[in-house]
Amino acid sequence: MSTEGPATDLAPADAAAGQLLTARGLRAAYGPTVAVDDVALTVGTGEVLGIAGESGCGKSTLAAVLSLTARPPLTVLGGDLTVDGQHLDLAGRPPRTWRGGVVSLLPQGAMNALSATARVGDMAVDVVRAHRGRVPRSVALDLLADRLDALDLPRRVIGAYPHQLSGGMRQRVVTVLSTLLDPRLLIADEPTSALDVSTQRALVELLRELVGRGLVGGIVFVTHDLPVLRAVADRIAVMYAGRIVETGPTAALVDDPRHPYTAALLSSVLVPEPQVRRRRIGGIRGAPPDLADPPAGCRFRPRCSLATDACTDDPPAVGDPDRYATCWWTRDHPDERLEPSL
Repeated sequence: MSTEGPATDLAPADAAAGQLLTARGLRAAYGPTVAVDDVALTVGTGEVLGIAGESGCGKSTLAAVLSLTARPPLTVLGGDLTVDGQHLDLAGRPPRTWRGGVVSLLPQGAMNALSATARVGDMAVDVVRAHRGRVPRSVALDLLADRLDALDLPRRVIGAYPHQLSGGMRQRVVTVLSTLLDPRLLIADEPTSALDVSTQRALVELLRELVGRGLVGGIVFVTHDLPVLRAVADRIAVMYAGRIVETGPTAALVDDPRHPYTAALLSSVLVPEPQVRRRRIGGIRGAPPDLADPPAGCRFRPRCSLATDACTDDPPAVGDPDRYATCWWTRDHPDERLEPSL
């Protein structure tokens, strides 16, 4: 899989064999403010693509566009989406049949997404009937039971109310309900927020198992938590001010970032591992730009210590479809390394 921003033609023009998702020209705005600006990306079958970046960089907006859940004041301005060979023009109204079966959303704050007054089994029946019509209750419950068995989760949760479950179990139940119809693509928007480390690990293992068993075709995993992405993602795309600025295989991007923003983002993370425990942790000066009036050229320029006069122009994409950064410094310093971070 690969991603590209507005300044690159690196991604292939058509979905290649094995590509689960191909998205092009994605643009979305809140009123006049464009929050996703000409984003393109692909995800291969069986892969997990991580989307990383600070708060306010457009990650959750991109998740809403990809999951077909954009609602006013968010408006999708344009773009094309192909999932598992099915094409959708995002400028039109997404068909209801896509939701749940073709694309599904594991939302931010998922632990609070369960109805406090309904049993888990009742919620499962509602999910199945919303997308498959008047399915008998017994059929929907059998589907839920089979999914719980497949993932080694206890059947007792079927008759439980959310308050009777631990936080970790509630999170896993929401994940099961989001994938109950075997979606080809799962959009996971900050699913590990506010979870303790052990619960994060259990969720990551559950998501990888869903992909490994073919119950989900692939995942776009949105988070600001880079250590989590290191554990779950096959690839990472770094997003800044509504655009993708770097992408690559997880290990390559973490060990050898090619965009100054990626390096700064990684350097601001404290990782309690012996080999990096003594590394100096640095913050990123300033804040992301106001998307209502973004700076010309490279949008990271006002915060970048490596910026030059050239950065007032849109940066070129340097690399190939699987590994590139949109940066003038990277173009002019192909053999120099930015400080690796994790």
